[in-house]
Amino acid sequence: MILAAILFIPVCGGIIAWLTEYASAKLPRWISLISLAVDFLLTAGLWLGFLHQPGAHSPWLASASAPWVLLPGVSFHLGVDGTSLVLISLTGFLGCMAAAASWNEITERTGFFYLCLTWTIAGVLGVFLSLDLFLFYFAWEFMLVPMYFLINCWGHEDRFRAAVKFFLFTQLSGLFMLASIIGLYFAHGRATGVYTFDYEALLHTPIAAPVTFLLLLGFLAAFLVKLPAVPFHTWLPDAHTQAPTAGSVILAGLLLKTGAYGLLRFAIPLFPAESTAATGPLMVLGVVGVLYGALLAFSQDDLKRLIAYTSISHMGFVLLGLFAGSRLAFQGAMIQMVSHGLSTGALFILAGLLQERLRTRSLRRMGGLWPVAPRLGGASMFFALASLGLPGMGNFVGEFMVVLGVYQAHPGLAVAASLGFVFSTAYALRMIQRICFGENREGWKVPDLSLREMGIMALMMVPLLWLGLSPQPLIDRVEKGNPSMADTTSAPKPHLPGKTLPPGRRK
Repeated sequence: MILAAILFIPVCGGIIAWLTEYASAKLPRWISLISLAVDFLLTAGLWLGFLHQPGAHSPWLASASAPWVLLPGVSFHLGVDGTSLVLISLTGFLGCMAAAASWNEITERTGFFYLCLTWTIAGVLGVFLSLDLFLFYFAWEFMLVPMYFLINCWGHEDRFRAAVKFFLFTQLSGLFMLASIIGLYFAHGRATGVYTFDYEALLHTPIAAPVTFLLLLGFLAAFLVKLPAVPFHTWLPDAHTQAPTAGSVILAGLLLKTGAYGLLRFAIPLFPAESTAATGPLMVLGVVGVLYGALLAFSQDDLKRLIAYTSISHMGFVLLGLFAGSRLAFQGAMIQMVSHGLSTGALFILAGLLQERLRTRSLRRMGGLWPVAPRLGGASMFFALASLGLPGMGNFVGEFMVVLGVYQAHPGLAVAASLGFVFSTAYALRMIQRICFGENREGWKVPDLSLREMGIMALMMVPLLWLGLSPQPLIDRVEKGNPSMADTTSAPKPHLPGKTLPPGRRK
């Protein structure tokens, strides 16, 4: 029952934090942090405990199933493979960092804040663990509500508009996915006589080609909005800019990953032939996202808005890697998801610390902070260099592997995407120049990073360096017990002289 425990510990921790709010303003912080830390330790135990290859009887490292009486064919079915294990580990870790980063920022309604934070984490975990499509959709929608309250109740000056925009985009796109899930449910029932939402049963559903393509579009609508892919990205800069620090960390580090995970776990394996047919347009969208996000980031004056546009650029590499049909590109996309969650999450924490100290997010008003707060300046430089893809850090490994994998089949797209390295260098160095160097025109005198804040930064630096210097353990863990791997990395590609190509995608 360890998977159920991982799912329900944040739910219970959030309820207890809310109920203890009136006893002490500090108690909800500790309860939520402890519950999220226990959750992370459980995922670490899964990581260390499954060193053997899974048995032939099951492609999953661990699974759990119980009947659920809401509808015929619905079950409480959870499972974890290499991919979802990495992502739930990232979820537990960033949840702890988000809770710790909010220690001094949130002073009002702390119990309800940590309830929303832990329940958002629980929804994300449900997305990564669900092997029943009804349960998956329930978790997909569940995480939107507490995130809406995080933005609307504790956000900044234009928080209501940003929260409503976030909710409308993600809720409406999710309804398209719900229609596809219901269509798949009835199509499988009519074809086999068994009505079920079970993921493994639905993998082999025989459906006519025109209907299958429409079902795929419903899934793509939800996943591309959440990723987000251009032009479905417009909710993201507003949500990031107005959200509190914890909300921005969870949005960038985890909620965007649910879109990529949905493509990997559901869209491609459930509709392999149709996904192959859509590979070209989706890879073009990935390249557009890489370049568009980087160019828009360079032109921003608001620090949080700048970081938000970098997420669009980095997630463009993930979209490229998932549809490249290359094992190397898929591995790079996974490393990029983890690295982006760490580096961008840290940048949002630093942006929150700067706003707390300076009462502004405008880069024009910043400058000369390195002599005033050298530890803060050093941490900002580290994560900015990680974001631009400095060799030795995880972002470089992930993006470079994606470009190499894409080049095997689509050299033109790979060359275009590689321009993202140049643009990312431009916006990252501009950000550091505006924050740390130049003239201190405003006469800033701010406290440097505290011991708690230095601990958060150090904990987020270590895995970025580990992924940059030794990514193979994560790659091995992703590939061990991953039933989606074959469907993701076997898309047919045009023959290139001198290249050995993987076998074609199953029909």
